[in-house]
Amino acid sequence: MNGMGSFDWDLDQGTFDLDEAGLRVFDLRREEFNRSPDALVLRITPEEGDRIDRELRRAVQTGRRSYGGYFRITRRDGVKQWTHTQGTILRDQEGYARRVVGIVRVATDDLTQAAPSDAPSDAPDGGGVPSRRSFSSVVGRTTEALSHAVTVDDVTAVLTGAGGAERFGADGLTLSLVEGTTMRFLMTAGELMRGIPTFEPVRLVESLPLADSVRTQQTHFFADNDELEARFPLAAPFVEQIGMDACAFLPLIAESRSIGGLALFYRDRNRFSREDRELSVALAGILAQSLQRAVLFDQEREFATGLQATMLPRHVPRFEGAEIAVRYHAASRGREVGGDWYDVVALPQNRVGLVVGDVQGHDTHAAAVMGQLRIALRAYAAEGHPPSTVLARASQFLAELDTERFATCAYAQLDLVTGALWTARAGHLGPLIRHTDGRTGWPHVRGGLPLGMTGLADLQEYPETRLDLVPDETLLFCTDGLVEERDTDIGVGMAALAEAVRGGPRRAEDLADHLADSLWQRWGSSDDVALLVLRRAPDPGTSRAPRIHQYVHQADPDSLADARLALRQALTAWELGGLSDDVELAAGELLVNVLLHTEGGAVLTLEVLPEPVRRVRLSVQDRSSVWPRRRTPGEAATSGRGLLMVDALADTWGVEPRGDGKAVWCEFGGGTGIGPTA
Repeated sequence: MNGMGSFDWDLDQGTFDLDEAGLRVFDLRREEFNRSPDALVLRITPEEGDRIDRELRRAVQTGRRSYGGYFRITRRDGVKQWTHTQGTILRDQEGYARRVVGIVRVATDDLTQAAPSDAPSDAPDGGGVPSRRSFSSVVGRTTEALSHAVTVDDVTAVLTGAGGAERFGADGLTLSLVEGTTMRFLMTAGELMRGIPTFEPVRLVESLPLADSVRTQQTHFFADNDELEARFPLAAPFVEQIGMDACAFLPLIAESRSIGGLALFYRDRNRFSREDRELSVALAGILAQSLQRAVLFDQEREFATGLQATMLPRHVPRFEGAEIAVRYHAASRGREVGGDWYDVVALPQNRVGLVVGDVQGHDTHAAAVMGQLRIALRAYAAEGHPPSTVLARASQFLAELDTERFATCAYAQLDLVTGALWTARAGHLGPLIRHTDGRTGWPHVRGGLPLGMTGLADLQEYPETRLDLVPDETLLFCTDGLVEERDTDIGVGMAALAEAVRGGPRRAEDLADHLADSLWQRWGSSDDVALLVLRRAPDPGTSRAPRIHQYVHQADPDSLADARLALRQALTAWELGGLSDDVELAAGELLVNVLLHTEGGAVLTLEVLPEPVRRVRLSVQDRSSVWPRRRTPGEAATSGRGLLMVDALADTWGVEPRGDGKAVWCEFGGGTGIGPTA
């Protein structure tokens, strides 16, 4: 009645999985066990069960990572059997216990080798028997190492990492996974396997020791190579290639099914003791459960990723005058699909609609709601509605769905000809803008409630904010996963993103890759991330007629100084530095007029006009339809001199309509022959 099995107890779901060896320890048949801890009452008395439960509760409440204890079970034939359990408690990031993984083993020998007074029935560490304490220690360390493995790659990393083969007392090992009627080898590890490539896949019907072990679910231990080659002649080339003296082949069995195989190779060994065999079988059981969880996780992850991909746009349309890049990062949470999305909508009259949003929750329901909401919002945008109406209708649509989910969203419409940008947001981050001189900022964008909540609050307002995106400026929308880090204020993440954009490449695709490399690794994979980057095409003019653009934001106190510096640098580069003082002074007067007397910012343009005589034109565009008037202020007046100064400094000036506003322009240098003509 010797043996050891493993278990996996999901505390949230209340399921208790025992492998085949574990069922034998409890003397239970598979049909007698319904994956519930209560099913063990067939063998454990309530008193014994309560004692183990108390030990587990103490470990959970005191924050310990493991627990252990002895208890008696009554086997089918009435024999009382001492049994030992040892478990590792797995907690989430908040410290709450979620799962317990560990082993159960027949412990009669432990207590018969020690005096009763030295081996109390609840002794956690082997009842004073040194060999069993070492035995449990090896199992515990292996369980602990594998408890953090989530994917199949994680499992193989435990075995290929430091001490991987040594945990099994082996000098080399190889791990395989069953795929249909074939066994695929995942990895090799250990000194004996150094320099030996991973084996090619083999069919399970082939007469090879590991294939036979997996097919028959029987372990094979060979302390003599002659015995191995006599039983499996096809294994002879492998014996010579590896240079081993002994080996063991163990099936990895989960839920009565072989999911893979483990081969162990030894140097300088000529026997396997009972404890050697028990330890190998127990470790194989723990490995089987970890591998089964990992395979299931990878399958669910593949399903989730595929589902997410079908909900997002397959292609992003191209637009003349803009570069657009999108990225999506799916968090590693198995089937927990996120509701983040992005979209790019082609609109009439050279406009483009930009959408980023996030549906509450991380499950397939969130993904399904996201898909419906994305299609609805795209339809409202394509009808030509302004951002405020698009969000209001999308919110009403979500409120009328049979769901309790809400969503955050940001939507913008950009005129690719003029750069006019109208945006609104529903409980979401606004855009981040990188200006032509490299400065970055989060402009103030008014917002409303998340989508789906307006119906409850009877509020349908999503106020719009007007911005201007000048040529070579970049706009970025993202979901909060890119700027949020656990236990850190979101402002830290927003500042980090702004800094990464400031120092990032100019092209939209390159910038998106740069952000993915620099920030997704920093924040980890705890949340999904949707990222949308749009860069308006540069407008540098030509070598004979260069041009610069800059947006001066009303709420940015440094923008005036930055604009004056940009003008001086441009004029110097164009070999027109002699005009810097006059141009800067005129620009300052025009910009101050806009910032004081209108409700928005200004677009500053400076260009060289080479024909018929090379000269410089300065233009300041705003959104006000009120044209400026030149006045004659009195001696004590504190304002009204701006246009008088422009008139005195410039050769000529004027006002012209531009879209929904106007532009005040002035020219310098006409007829002076300044600078080169090419």
